[in-house]
Amino acid sequence: MKRETIFISHAAPEDNEFTIWLASRLQMLGYKVWVDKSALLGGEKFWQEIDNVIRNEACKFILVYSKNICDQKPGKLKPGISKELHLAESVASENGFKDFRVLLKIDDSAFNLFIGANELTHIPFNENWADGLNQLIKKLDKDGIKPIEKDKDQGFGEWYENKYITQNGIIPKEELYYTNWWPIATLPENFYIFQFQTEQQAMLIYRQEQKFPVGKITNHLCSFNPDISTEIEQNGQTLNIKPLNRFEIKINDVLLGFERTEFPNQRDAENHFKQLLKRIFHLFMKNRGMFWYEMSNKKLAYFFTPTNLRGLKVKYEYPYRNPERKKKTKNLIGVYKNIWKWHYAVSIKPILFPIIGYSLKSHLTFTDDGFKVWEDKDKIHSHRRSKGKNFYNEEWRDMLFAFLNGLCNSEGRIEIKLKEDFILSMQPWTELYWADFGYYEPKDKERQGLLSDYIEDETEMDNMEGIIPE
Repeated sequence: MKRETIFISHAAPEDNEFTIWLASRLQMLGYKVWVDKSALLGGEKFWQEIDNVIRNEACKFILVYSKNICDQKPGKLKPGISKELHLAESVASENGFKDFRVLLKIDDSAFNLFIGANELTHIPFNENWADGLNQLIKKLDKDGIKPIEKDKDQGFGEWYENKYITQNGIIPKEELYYTNWWPIATLPENFYIFQFQTEQQAMLIYRQEQKFPVGKITNHLCSFNPDISTEIEQNGQTLNIKPLNRFEIKINDVLLGFERTEFPNQRDAENHFKQLLKRIFHLFMKNRGMFWYEMSNKKLAYFFTPTNLRGLKVKYEYPYRNPERKKKTKNLIGVYKNIWKWHYAVSIKPILFPIIGYSLKSHLTFTDDGFKVWEDKDKIHSHRRSKGKNFYNEEWRDMLFAFLNGLCNSEGRIEIKLKEDFILSMQPWTELYWADFGYYEPKDKERQGLLSDYIEDETEMDNMEGIIPE
C-alpha cells in the first residue's frame, strides 16, 4: 500500500481548534489527511484504525505539540498521545524513515516535554499559524510529500459540517439575541433637500459650520432642519448663496415608496436620506473625539485613542441583565507585541430595512503611537490575522457593546440635535430580540469559524448582518 497519508495526533479537546484548522488547510491544498474524528467528538479512540493508519498508510506523523499533550506535568504524556508517538517511532525505525515524526509547536512549551522531543523537527506555529503552515508545506515538499489532488476536499470539511457541528447544533431554549443593527427609534417626520445652482456653491455652504447635521450629494444639501445657514465669508466679504429649490420629503414616503419622475424621485430621496444618516453618525464620532481612517472601499472606520478613552477600556452592561451582576469591562485599545497598539474600530452602513438605523461592522487596526494608523496595508493585514484569529462571536459582541457605551456623554446618553425642536437619542446597544431556540457555544471555542479565514476584504460582508446571543 502506498504511503500518502499525513497523520495528525493531538490532545483532545484542548487542541481541537488548531487541529481542525490544520486538517482543513492541508486537505484544501490537496494532501490526504487523517485525524481521529472520534476524539474531536469526545468519543472512544478506534485503536485498530489508528494502528493501521500509522503502521501502513502514514507518510508523515505530525504531533500538535503543546502543554496539553502532557498528563498534568512535563515528562508524562497522556496515554493516547504516548501510544501513537511510540508506534510512530517504531514504524520510522523499522522502515528507516527520516523525519517521520514532526512536531508543530503551538504554544510556549519547552522543547523537551518528553524524552527525545528536542531531537525531533519542531515547526513553530505559536507566533502565526499561517507562517507555520508555510514552513510545514516547505518541509513536506522537501521530504517528497506532494499534494494528491489540488483543491480536492477529501471529506473532512463535509464531516465537520455534517457531524461535528450538527452534534452541537440548535437546541430548544429561550435566548436573547443581539444583532449588529443599531436602531434609530424616532426621527422627525420630514427632511429637506436644498438644490443649488452648482456643486461649488453647495460645497461652500457644506464646509461652513452648521448648527444641525447636513448631508451633501453633488449640488444638493439635505437636512432635517427646514432652513440652513447660507451665509459664507469669502475674501473679507459676506456672501449669501440662496438655493434654487427646497424640497420637503416625508420619511414615510421614502420607506413606503412614491411615484415621481422629476427630481427628487424615490431613488434620489432614499440616497439623500441615507447620506444624512451617514453624516449624523460621523458627527457622533467627531463630537466624541474619535479618530478615523479610510479603508480600501472608501468607507471610514472609527476608533478610540488614549486621549478619549482613559484606561483604554470601557465599563458597560447589557439590557435585561441581572442588576445585581457587576458591569462588564472590555479593552478597546491594547498593546500588541510589546510595541504597537491595536484598536477596535467600527464602520457603518445606513439601512432602512428591516429597521431605520446603522449596520455596524467590526475591524481591528494598528498604530505606533495610539493615533496614526499604519500606512502599510500588507503589514496591517498580517497583524490583523495574527491578533484577530482568537476573537470569536462573544469577543466581537462585547467589544461592539463596549464601543457603543464608550460613546455616551457624562450623563450616559448618546445624543445629537437634528433641528431646533428635535434631539436624536441613541441607545448604547444594538437591536435585540428573544427567540425560543438557541445553540450550544462551548467555552473553549473549539468549533467557531475554524474552516474560514479571518475576513480581510472590507467589502466582503457589507450585506451580512450578524446575530449574536448573549
